[in-house]
Amino acid sequence: MISNKYVDEYINLWKSGKIKLNKERIMLIEYLQKHVLSRDDLYFDDEMIENCIRFGEKWYFPLAAFQKFLIAFVFLFFKKNNRVFYRKHLWMLGRGGGKNGLISVVTHFLTSPLHGIKEYNVSIVANSEEQAKTSFEETYNVIGRSGPLKAMFARTKEKITCKKTGAILKFRTSNGETKDGLRDGAVVFDEIHQFESNKDVRVHISGLGKKPNPREFYIGTDGYVRDGFLDGQKEKAMKVLQGDARVNSLFPFICKLDEENEVDDPDNWEKSNPMLSKPLSEYAQGLFDTIMEEYEDLVDDPSNREEFMTKRMNLPVTDLERSVAKWEEIEATNQPIPSLLNRECIGCLDFASIRDFAACGLVFKYEGKYPFITHSYARKEFVDKFYSYSKKHDAEMAGKKKFAPIRDWEEDGLLTVIDEPTINPKHIVHWFIEKRKYYNIKKIIGDNFRMEILREPLEKAGFEVEVIRNPKAIHSLLAPRVETGFANRLFIFGDNPLMRWYTNNVLVVIKKDGNKEYQKKEPVRRKTDGFQCFVHGLYRIDEISDMNIEESLDILDALNF
Repeated sequence: MISNKYVDEYINLWKSGKIKLNKERIMLIEYLQKHVLSRDDLYFDDEMIENCIRFGEKWYFPLAAFQKFLIAFVFLFFKKNNRVFYRKHLWMLGRGGGKNGLISVVTHFLTSPLHGIKEYNVSIVANSEEQAKTSFEETYNVIGRSGPLKAMFARTKEKITCKKTGAILKFRTSNGETKDGLRDGAVVFDEIHQFESNKDVRVHISGLGKKPNPREFYIGTDGYVRDGFLDGQKEKAMKVLQGDARVNSLFPFICKLDEENEVDDPDNWEKSNPMLSKPLSEYAQGLFDTIMEEYEDLVDDPSNREEFMTKRMNLPVTDLERSVAKWEEIEATNQPIPSLLNRECIGCLDFASIRDFAACGLVFKYEGKYPFITHSYARKEFVDKFYSYSKKHDAEMAGKKKFAPIRDWEEDGLLTVIDEPTINPKHIVHWFIEKRKYYNIKKIIGDNFRMEILREPLEKAGFEVEVIRNPKAIHSLLAPRVETGFANRLFIFGDNPLMRWYTNNVLVVIKKDGNKEYQKKEPVRRKTDGFQCFVHGLYRIDEISDMNIEESLDILDALNF
């Protein structure tokens, strides 16, 4: 058994009912007691922990119990080789929870003589330079206010250097260019909800290991980017807490509301923001008052609820009057596409603009569910302009690439980029002709806008074509089926991040007459073609059977007329 007084104090605060914890932190304590604190091959470096806490409280601010708890696990080591037990730390708290202040203390301490490792460089990485500089500038200002620290550290607006250890604290943007060969001891990734993938993360951590006891800190609040880096970290955290991953693969400290309705009791707010645990410090009281004002303002301006729940309560919620489905429901479309050979299906397409995107697909019935096979086409000029398809990875282009990773989707076979003045209809026709070899396409459906250029070549190829004269009119008709389908996990898209992106971009507009229309959350970059294509297919889904042709013939052969 191992122990540390700050760890014991935090656990006892919860057990005695003095603080409230959310589900993930309760799981964390149970996991620690079962898998970590019960071991005898580890030790807390109590002296280092005390030094770090004293350093923070002398030069920065009084530390809360949860912050001391977190610091303790930064300095947990294996006895046999004095290596850190946790290399990766995930800290997720509601806005205002002091994560940047704490990381300022920890990173400053790690570069100091008290830590004692020569050239233990630290990089703070974020999507924007402004965010990356948040903790750096706090440390810069702390040094500026102290004579002893001025003597110990040299500072410029670009880097802070410890004169005795040679350790450097720097800030960087997440764009990965020119980052190879770094010799960092630790890397901090700030506001990780903005990271679309782990590509840039890998670049920044590639230099770790050249110094003893490398560490990675991932800090932030939740956000609106789904299927990205943060969702992967949350999934990994749950595996650790459930005992399904290597015990020290991540230290996950996640603070959030457990349920959306908990927001209406301010006593629950400490679940998402541990700074609000009683007794409130002067800072915490001011923070609580600010959050209360924002909460009360929701009565007059409920449109801010999504932002409030995501950023203050660390619990992303979906406004169902604006989104077609909750993100969890969109994620649930990632089900394996079953064997559909020879089955009937409805062909469908959305070809709203021949100058940007087009989508075609096949909708099936299968054991009460609706599998969807689809492919998209995109014009190279358009994806170059709006998603940086061809350009090098620089700071400006990084955000565009992350917004819609066209090249990744192309490599996965989900779309084809066409270098043409307009998307030639022949690509759509050829796709259906190829699919006809494997599936029984009963008819192809599209809206009236572009079917004048597609109807003739499709009919010449032998397809029955139906044109939807007023596509917006079918949205309200199909809305109950769409909502039920997502809620009951009836839609099967396979592992198709492009379709999840299309669907997440859909804006549900409720008209004055109560009818619903599926529009775009943003008119240019947030494409919805694949989703609109799928809706067209659903329009006639009841015209097909839930059997393949061979099965139907076998049944007929077995009947004795």
